[in-house]
Amino acid sequence: MIRVLVADDEPMIRAGVRAILATDPGIAVVAEAAGGREAVDLVRRHRPDVAVLDVRMPGGDGIEAAAEIRRTVSATGVVILTTFGEDDYILQALGGGAAGFLVKSGDPEELIAGVRAVADGAAYLSPRVAARVVAHLAAGDAGALAGRRRAARVRVDTLTAREREVLGCLGTGLSNGQIARRLGVAEGTVKAHVSSILTRLGVDNRAAAAVVAHEAGVVAEQR
Repeated sequence: MIRVLVADDEPMIRAGVRAILATDPGIAVVAEAAGGREAVDLVRRHRPDVAVLDVRMPGGDGIEAAAEIRRTVSATGVVILTTFGEDDYILQALGGGAAGFLVKSGDPEELIAGVRAVADGAAYLSPRVAARVVAHLAAGDAGALAGRRRAARVRVDTLTAREREVLGCLGTGLSNGQIARRLGVAEGTVKAHVSSILTRLGVDNRAAAAVVAHEAGVVAEQR
């Protein structure tokens, strides 16, 4: 059973998230919070597998809460709920260690898929969030996107052929076990590849690596 905490300052949103997650018999919401500080306290108390956090909340926003959770309860994965126009928050959350990014207006299935992926140790970047991140990073300079894509390809070129395959799978939100089954290798081998990929790309977490995968076009190769 995947144990989840839901944090949002709007009771109706919390109820909606809880209702969606309740459609999956393998997921249980064990706590709810209306603010960032409360979310951190409840995560420490209940030790859920995943914390689903809204970006903007009173008493410490979702970005601050995500960073604190990752520092103090590292076993709890963090999924950030965003709306369009909050791209700066997404970038901050990437740096804070959040592993999942979902758009509130997205399909309910994405919420379940994101929670399951993060609980399984994977990163989950909603395709629309990934596209917004890449576009935002290039905003303000007509040549910036092309430059970032070139830079991402240069970084990806430091990977071995197998690591490139693993990165492409990682960028689609697959867990280590799913990648292992797709590539026909042991899960421990995939874990070692992911560790090497993070080091070679110079990123701290799988979600940040997923952004590089999207920028370099490696995800498209896997599809």
